Amino acid sequence: MKRLYNNNGEPRVDEIDTQEENCQPSAAMESIKEFGHPNRLYDSGILPLFIIGEIEGHIELGPGRKATKYEHIIPTILEAEQNPDIQGVLLVLNTMGGDVEAGLAISELVAGMSKPTVSLVLGGGHSIGIPLAVSTDYSFIVPTATMTIHPIRMNGLVVGVAQSFDYIKRMQDRIVSFVVEHSSISESYFLHFMLNSEELINEIGSILIGKKAVEIGLIDAVGGIYDSIAKLKNLIALSNV
Repeated sequence: MKRLYNNNGEPRVDEIDTQEENCQPSAAMESIKEFGHPNRLYDSGILPLFIIGEIEGHIELGPGRKATKYEHIIPTILEAEQNPDIQGVLLVLNTMGGDVEAGLAISELVAGMSKPTVSLVLGGGHSIGIPLAVSTDYSFIVPTATMTIHPIRMNGLVVGVAQSFDYIKRMQDRIVSFVVEHSSISESYFLHFMLNSEELINEIGSILIGKKAVEIGLIDAVGGIYDSIAKLKNLIALSNV
């Protein structure tokens, strides 16, 4: 903008450069900072929802760690369920896992949605990322993505060993039940991979790469972003019939 001046050499008020105002962060920029994406709909009414890094629960993670905050994701899911402009949700995962209860809470919300949902595992969908990946109506994994199945682990001081182990066992049962209910894998087969000691993933557990996750019935299909969006559009069309 060319600035105009009055007879005293001072800039005219109606022509003052508004650059400072324009430098204020937009709503989209703030959303990217907080959620990792602009939190806006595609033209087809699809809301992208990203689970990136570590899933943060009740305890805030330290600085320098990529995290998805459950207090951000849960309200977004509730909004998606009630907003008539949102026709479906695309859940994109690249997570190392994280807080078990937060991950299960998000998984249960997604699984309980009335609107069509599709997940896509990119990079990794490890640990509690597995219930998240299978919580949708249909799931995809890219050929190079990995998923780690392992028992629940606990760090730090354990008070009341027998009671703590019982709690861990019940928590693990919740995860196994959810995964079996929302995928095609059987409980015994899932436990086989969870308790596998041959691959030496922290002494116990299994790593599945792309196609293997589909072969055992954990994920529905190998595919990418095009396949995921196409499938979601198809589910949306069927739900509107």
